[in-house]
Amino acid sequence: MQTGSHLRYIDPAPARPHAALGLVTSVHARGRGIIILSGPSSCGKGAIAAALRQTLHLPRANHISMGDALRQTIDRAREDADFAAEMGERFGLHPDRSVLEHADGSLVTKAASYSGLLERFGPAPSELDWLEYCVTAGLLVPDAWSEHIIEGTIAERAAHHEAVILLDGYPRTEIAAQHVLDLSGRLNIPIIKVIHLSVAKKEMHRRALGRKRADDTPEMLERRYQFYVDHVQPSVELMKARLGSHKIALIDAQQPEYGPDGSLDLEASVRNVANSVLMALGVSRHILENLTTEPLREDAP
Repeated sequence: MQTGSHLRYIDPAPARPHAALGLVTSVHARGRGIIILSGPSSCGKGAIAAALRQTLHLPRANHISMGDALRQTIDRAREDADFAAEMGERFGLHPDRSVLEHADGSLVTKAASYSGLLERFGPAPSELDWLEYCVTAGLLVPDAWSEHIIEGTIAERAAHHEAVILLDGYPRTEIAAQHVLDLSGRLNIPIIKVIHLSVAKKEMHRRALGRKRADDTPEMLERRYQFYVDHVQPSVELMKARLGSHKIALIDAQQPEYGPDGSLDLEASVRNVANSVLMALGVSRHILENLTTEPLREDAP
């Protein structure tokens, strides 16, 4: 049985059919810690997180997606004037100010260079407009904004005595990696493992184009992959240097499974990757072979 910042396995589950045989048929995560899921766009972080959450019996609130946190913040600011008014103090982001008048000259120059921003939001896009544009275009969100937003979310979950958190899509830069390492220390919630999901550039493009999202253009996909090379990979290397190589697990995120008719079995493919992650977390292959699995549901409570 593993304790502390690791995963603790509870077995066997008496209600499961193989319990009488002494086989482990259920795995529960206990203790405190953060499991970081990193990788390029469209590598399947969300689907893998859902599979891990289901297998480890984690509540939905313990899956913290950076993308979801940013999108929820944007939507709330658009709909709630009181929340928007508090954003300057809470996040250092002012929805009523033009990003082209920001004190950071490099940010102004960067924002002004994107004609799509001006076409979408007009000649004086706000800081909130810039945040939304960054999220939809896969651009780097200013570190100060992302740090404040993710810190509040993690702190809320870390307030619980036991909290195994799946942190999906953060950090994405070396500055953000340093922030999450410092935050881990301040909140006394250790990093269990950094899961680096690897997928080929061609496969990333294929998956993204299959989603048929308006912002998944070839140009945007190329930009996102280059961002991964320039920023995400170095962030993983920084965490490796600080935490030690034993805390980093490189996982092949392309493990396809095919049905009898030759068609791709997406759920089984996700399970293959999730099982590789679970083994990296210390769950043995023998245990995984005997787990009672249920259909994957990303909306499970």
